[in-house]
Amino acid sequence: MLTKSFIAFSLLFLSLGVYADTAPVVKITTSKGEIVIELNPQKAPKTVKNFLRYVNRGQYNGTVFHRVIKGFMIQGGGYDTRFQKRQTEQAIVNEADNGLKNNRGTIAMARTNVPHSATAQFFINTANNDSLNYTGKTMSGWGYAVFGKVIKGMQVVDTIESTKTGAKAPFSRDAPLQDIIIEKMEVISE
Repeated sequence: MLTKSFIAFSLLFLSLGVYADTAPVVKITTSKGEIVIELNPQKAPKTVKNFLRYVNRGQYNGTVFHRVIKGFMIQGGGYDTRFQKRQTEQAIVNEADNGLKNNRGTIAMARTNVPHSATAQFFINTANNDSLNYTGKTMSGWGYAVFGKVIKGMQVVDTIESTKTGAKAPFSRDAPLQDIIIEKMEVISE
């Protein structure tokens, strides 16, 4: 016969398991419409924690998508509307070896050529970008860490992707000629 305490413990354990499997959802309100992203803390825990820290402190509010390459990706989160770079925290460990792929509609961390240099900038893949996937723990093999996917608003991503681009200080190319502003980013479900 099951005791009340065993049943209570079992229910608590099950509820914690359900909570642990929930994925945070973030809404990105842009000047072109809304994009909703579901994050994957099971596969990219450090990356998700880092991204949510920036979201929760309002880091992305008032930034722009500063790099747009048709058939590749849209990148944002680092510059305001005057193209002033936002202050960031320390770089994080690259979690690109998590099995997630840079497929159309996924969100990944932007970085420099140094594998473990991602801070706040991110990009949304607008195509399947196999060349960005992890292949090994070498300078050229690390890839870019995917940590979530678009679950609503891919048409907004496509609209941003089709924006006319060119040179706009400090960028010599691929900058939208009309500002595409991230007005607000907020967690809508945890």
